[in-house]
Amino acid sequence: MQICHRDLKLENTLLDGSPAPRLKICDFGYSKSAVLHSAPKSTVGTPAYIAPEVLSRQNYDGKTADVWSCGVTLYVMLVGAYPFEDADDPKNFRKTINRIMNVEYVIPSYCKISPECRHLLSRIFVANPNKRIRIHDIMRHPWFQKNLPRDLVLGADPSYKIEDPNHPLQSIEEINRILEEARRKPAPPPPPPEEQTSNTEEDVMLDALDEMEFFDVENSGEFDLSNLR
Repeated sequence: MQICHRDLKLENTLLDGSPAPRLKICDFGYSKSAVLHSAPKSTVGTPAYIAPEVLSRQNYDGKTADVWSCGVTLYVMLVGAYPFEDADDPKNFRKTINRIMNVEYVIPSYCKISPECRHLLSRIFVANPNKRIRIHDIMRHPWFQKNLPRDLVLGADPSYKIEDPNHPLQSIEEINRILEEARRKPAPPPPPPEEQTSNTEEDVMLDALDEMEFFDVENSGEFDLSNLR
């Protein structure tokens, strides 16, 4: 469908509940169509998952940037931490962005990750998007192919893609309608009760973002990175 998601992260994935669960993507609020829209330029997404070229404030290939975010998601699943966060200062987003731009990450020695998986991560975490591995190459990578269900092998005709007359596939128009609804700004939440004194984790996160001048979102989902220059 030629769609780039632009906010791929662990929180935007679901398991379908089948005996061999398949990962599905949700929340297409920042997505763009390569057919219907111009090349993306806005710096949107979640800081820990953003590719270097998305921070450049130039046009970029959204699908290639999504590959980077997929690599971050895979790393988080394997390690339980973000690859570009400073372990000693994880809330310092300025450090996180600098580490992303310089592709500074390590795999902890206590994590037993196969050489094939390490190689795949090294092909994903490449600053130059033109040299980064593509989705079709990932699908042929030895780590991806290992123990892959037969119906998911590249070129196979998986049974789960056969249209069920009771549950027909969504039309392009219906998908676009869902995307438009997802882009609508939600109603502001009600103010918390006066007696509430403790901050939730999300509150703490928002407080930290408020303190960072270059995260001037202005309800647009875009970052102002001028202070990093």
